[in-house]
Amino acid sequence: MQGDFVREQEIKINNEKELNKMILQNIIRTKKELTRIQNNYEFAEAELIDYYLYQMKAVQAKLDYLIKKSKNNDLEITELTEVENASEFKIV
Repeated sequence: MQGDFVREQEIKINNEKELNKMILQNIIRTKKELTRIQNNYEFAEAELIDYYLYQMKAVQAKLDYLIKKSKNNDLEITELTEVENASEFKIV
């Protein structure tokens, strides 16, 4: 059981622009993950409904945190499209 816990690696940020880019990339990834979970929930069998509900709640909390963090850093997402690289966003 001890091997199951995985510690997140410490992230080293060189500058504010890199931090902002990482926040935007995480928002994009989290939105995609939430969409995937919502799609799975729609077709879930009875035994999995609670599982997907808990996942949605957890991922939504993560997304709310990231959005709050981006607002605290005065980031503006001018256009949210399906992109993998947050450098395509304007960082204001």
